Amino acid sequence: MASEPVAESKTAPGEVRVARALLSVSDKTGIVEFAQGLSELGVELISTGGTAVALDAAGLAVRAVCDFTGFPEIMDGRVKTLHPKLYAGLLAIRDDPEHLEAAAQHDVEWVDLVCVNLYPFERTAAERGVTDGTVIENIDIGGPTMIRAAAKNFGFTAVVTSPASYDAVLEELRQSEGRLSLATRETLATEAFAYTARYDTAIARWFQEKSGESIFPPMYVRAFQRELELPYGENPHQRAAFYSQVGARMHVLSQVAQHNGKALSYNNLLDLNAARQLLEEFEEPACVIVKHNTPCGVALADNVTIAYRRAFSTDPLSAFGGVIALNRPVDAGTARALLEQFVEVLLAPGYEPDALERLASKPNLRVLENQEQRAAPVSEHELRRVLGGLLIQERDMLTESRDQMKVVSKREPTEAEWEDMLFAWKVCKHVRSNAIVIARDGVTSGIGAGQTSRVDSVRLAVQKAREGSLAGAALASDAFFPFADGPETAFVGGVQAVVQPGGSRNDDEVIAAADAAGAAMVFTARRHFRH
Repeated sequence: MASEPVAESKTAPGEVRVARALLSVSDKTGIVEFAQGLSELGVELISTGGTAVALDAAGLAVRAVCDFTGFPEIMDGRVKTLHPKLYAGLLAIRDDPEHLEAAAQHDVEWVDLVCVNLYPFERTAAERGVTDGTVIENIDIGGPTMIRAAAKNFGFTAVVTSPASYDAVLEELRQSEGRLSLATRETLATEAFAYTARYDTAIARWFQEKSGESIFPPMYVRAFQRELELPYGENPHQRAAFYSQVGARMHVLSQVAQHNGKALSYNNLLDLNAARQLLEEFEEPACVIVKHNTPCGVALADNVTIAYRRAFSTDPLSAFGGVIALNRPVDAGTARALLEQFVEVLLAPGYEPDALERLASKPNLRVLENQEQRAAPVSEHELRRVLGGLLIQERDMLTESRDQMKVVSKREPTEAEWEDMLFAWKVCKHVRSNAIVIARDGVTSGIGAGQTSRVDSVRLAVQKAREGSLAGAALASDAFFPFADGPETAFVGGVQAVVQPGGSRNDDEVIAAADAAGAAMVFTARRHFRH
């Protein structure tokens, strides 16, 4: 196809009529239809490799990129678009006389639109058993370079990186005599730079993880994509959204379907995250109730209906309007029990039709079905924003087993006490420090959380459990007792077994308090703060 003359007059930014487009995509979704729309508008099509084959097969006239540059594709396609004639056509400032003169001198042809998406690096790197060589071959070079060049020069060259944009771009071209407004060009450029940033982030992360030199590299690069715009943040005057980490195996809403209720809120997601993480601790039928990002009731039982009723009995006042998570499907009986109370969010792995019908009678109840089978990887980091930066740590994935614990009291725990201590210890790991969990028969009796004094947390847990008897209950503390007053308060309330990390300079005094009360005490040698 013959090229156009290059002796063109000045053109103001945003006034360029799209006459020539370069299409080179890995994801070919919608590319034929997009190219047909461009062709119908009289746009000359330039393409590379597999994209050119697809367009040619659709009967479209396509000019090969090697014809455009005068240089062949070489080295198995590693070098095909990296040529000064192409980048001059992309980067020329078309109202600059010097640029126009250079273009005329070197027979540069303008490229008015670039449609490019990149080799599937993320998908390839995530495949099991993939070789390093295959991953590296999926690092795109020419594609990001074309995208960045066109995006930088958005006043004169449009860039399209997503099939989701094809229809809107074609519609505007049809309505504006082959032009795209400057605002549209800038929006497309913004999307393009975010796209290449995500791509480079994935590559950098792969190399960092591959090297294994440090789990905390000098430059911590991650990308996040928006999943949901939320009604508001922690308070109505704060705007908010939920972003998932690109490349993460799962997130708090992955494989979660909403059957009923209002849009999820910022606070709902915080509580849902806390509930899901705690629920993962249990294989038997379990119910977790979370309020204000803290568990307020947890129970195990032979079925989830009983587990729910037992969890709710821990602290009915706090459970009002909470997030409830179950690890078994919901039947009609469980739905009836749930509807006796005000629930903000319900999460379960499935619902019988009758149960969904009953739950739908509460139009504001957010009913979520969780079909996620994957677990978060042990290597996943926890991130927290602080002023101007991030705090990063490994997730606290460890939970000590019975054979890792040491009995330090004179009295050995009974089997029932062991079961309750192990249960309380799992729950305690998910409670805000200073954390105290009192449990009996697989049910939390009282939870003390977020206090600045550990003895105050004990008092709070005992107070919350006052309606029932604490005789024979077990207590878990997320960190050591600095003094004997904490466990003594629990012993007076009826607690008979304590599990805690130990490690205080006053351990002997604390153990002596247990022995004086005839209680059992176990050390884990590992704390589980959750600030």
